[in-house]
Amino acid sequence: MQKFDLIIFDWDGTLMNSIGKIVDCMQALARELEIAVPSEKAVRDVIGLSMPEAMRALFPDESDATRHSWIDKYRAHYLIFNATPSPLYEGVPELLAELHGRGKQLAIATGKARAGLNRILEETGLGPRFHASRCADETQSKPHPQMLHELLAELDVAPERAVMIGDSAFDLQMASNAGMACIGVDYGTHDRQTLLAASPLAIVSKPLALLDHL
Repeated sequence: MQKFDLIIFDWDGTLMNSIGKIVDCMQALARELEIAVPSEKAVRDVIGLSMPEAMRALFPDESDATRHSWIDKYRAHYLIFNATPSPLYEGVPELLAELHGRGKQLAIATGKARAGLNRILEETGLGPRFHASRCADETQSKPHPQMLHELLAELDVAPERAVMIGDSAFDLQMASNAGMACIGVDYGTHDRQTLLAASPLAIVSKPLALLDHL
């Protein structure tokens, strides 16, 4: 079995069960703006993209400037108005502790903005577990491999010694574009069939099941 030195995680839908909150907030934004409310599936299908790219996919008839003006409104729903809980998935703290104990380097590649990731890492206390991270407002959006290229360079790890773990096709396509292996999790955004199209090493249904492949 291949073992990896660097394990890179997506955040939403992979480590944190925030999918329902994201869907609720995007739909609430549309209602506030009195525009067509996107379906749950439509919102789920763009989770993992940067916010500008997600907005472009959901609201293609609007201008870039208009969509950009909505981003802060969406974040207000997420941070202030919406009370939907977004806990870590069961087993995530134990998973990260075990990998840390094995001497693995851990990193995050997320569609979240830097401010959002820093806030949630502080709230969960998980910041010290990770050696590096990249966010969507610092690089090109998934599935472009820039996030992974920068993490590999920063941590001095060859692509074949690293693996990307994520719940969306964007995560797995990004890994493929970077020449890296990937593992899918089917408890988040995209279903098993969608993830299989990206030819992951494995697909798991619980965070702790990842340990069998790392």
